[in-house]
Amino acid sequence: MKVERVRESSPELVEAMRRLVAQLSRTASRASESDIGGVLSSESVFLLLARSDANEIVGMLTLALVRIPTGLRAWIEDVVVDEQGRGAGIGSALVSEALAIARAQGARTVDLTSRPDRAAANRLYERLGFARRETNVYRFNLGDPDR
Repeated sequence: MKVERVRESSPELVEAMRRLVAQLSRTASRASESDIGGVLSSESVFLLLARSDANEIVGMLTLALVRIPTGLRAWIEDVVVDEQGRGAGIGSALVSEALAIARAQGARTVDLTSRPDRAAANRLYERLGFARRETNVYRFNLGDPDR
């Protein structure tokens, strides 16, 4: 298994992202080629893929870097490992690579959120050294008010 940063879209990438995101969220919309191109063209976003020994895409992670007045921050989003590959260290490899990139870029912290029902993911983050923060996460929906 290897982890790589993706910089160009391909039909394989589009299919894999659609398959993986569907395993992560029932409400997420299908990513279009344009959406994926927007992610890949951003200098502050790193899309990481995990590939099996057979070169199949088996996991993904998005790392976003944001410069704010208090320093460079990093945020991990959309961590998902294909159902058949869970428990094999793929998630750990993806997160470890994201942490290495964030550190090399000079980020002060790396944040992420995870739903409480994702018990295995939460154990992984704690095992890798993430500390739970006492904070509130708020969301304002700018889209369809009926959603």
